[in-house]
Amino acid sequence: MYIQEGGMRTKLVKWGNSLGLRIPKVFAKDLGLDEGSEIDLILNDGCVVITPIHPRTLELADLLAGITGDNLHGETDTGDAVGGESW
Repeated sequence: MYIQEGGMRTKLVKWGNSLGLRIPKVFAKDLGLDEGSEIDLILNDGCVVITPIHPRTLELADLLAGITGDNLHGETDTGDAVGGESW
């Protein structure tokens, strides 16, 4: 989506001791934002820049690739079995 010069106007609302900004639904949808989404706020030369933070999707292969001899630990003894464990 592209908004022409002048953008879309909205108003700030009081939220406790702060001010809240409502993001129009069309913007949120286009950016993949939902309630609870994290954003990064930056003050840049008198402008507020809002950038969505999309969590990385971790794949098992990526996680396994991060295992090295330095961060690989051995087995941990948790004691004798005390219930109906099958091992």
